[in-house]
Amino acid sequence: MAKRMKNLWSATRALLLAVAISPAAQAEIDLSGNWTIIYHEDWIEIGTGPDIADFTGLPLTPEAASRAMNWHPSLVNVPERQCLQLPMEYTNRWSNTRIWKDVDVDSQELLVYRLRKAWGGMERTIHMTKKPRPPRGAVHTFAGFSLGEFDGEKLKVVTTHLKEGYSRRNGVPRSDRATITEHFIRHGDVLTISTIIEDPVYLTEPLVVSTSYDYAPTARINPFICESVNEIASLAKGQVPMYFPWKNPHEREFSKVYAIPLDHASGGQAQLYPEFIE
Repeated sequence: MAKRMKNLWSATRALLLAVAISPAAQAEIDLSGNWTIIYHEDWIEIGTGPDIADFTGLPLTPEAASRAMNWHPSLVNVPERQCLQLPMEYTNRWSNTRIWKDVDVDSQELLVYRLRKAWGGMERTIHMTKKPRPPRGAVHTFAGFSLGEFDGEKLKVVTTHLKEGYSRRNGVPRSDRATITEHFIRHGDVLTISTIIEDPVYLTEPLVVSTSYDYAPTARINPFICESVNEIASLAKGQVPMYFPWKNPHEREFSKVYAIPLDHASGGQAQLYPEFIE
């Protein structure tokens, strides 16, 4: 009898040990809650926005730099664009966020993480169950299609099927063929979202940015109510603010103010490496 009990305990202990070290039993950090953006990180990018024609340190293709010079600051002020959602990756740089999760009632399996952005009211769904990704020709949206998985305590999210947008608020374009990978990393009451943008059309290398948030349990994400109005009295109906890239009056403004050669201000892959300083 004692021998049988000893064997039973050995088997039970082995089973408990196997469960304890199995991937399914690994601790997955909970990202749920309200998060407010920390503004001291990349303040110009998050706050007032970068200068026109400032593309330094960005791995842009020549086509991307040329198209960015087509950008006009008043483009977002036309009635047709005032209530549009921001591009998915830019909401990470500019908007407070609420995160919550859906679980299966019976199995308690994590099905999805959901995110609600304060500005623009974007809601994102991050599928956590290996849901098949739609075909390339499927509908593209501002939020895209996101699949997530835990990598240790980090949540890795890969998003495709995005509408064309911009990666910086001075016209740096991002195509609808881009793939965006995010890493959600929580350290206590601080959440960092590291974003990697890969775009075969407008980037020669991945563009990496990160933004951090404070946990704010009493913060609110209010409804986003937007009513478009005519903000530019001098703009004729149907007119779209724009510059021809070769006629942008602000092309040399940034390089003159900061004494940076014009060809350096236009960005490029070489600027990502220490050798460029020489």
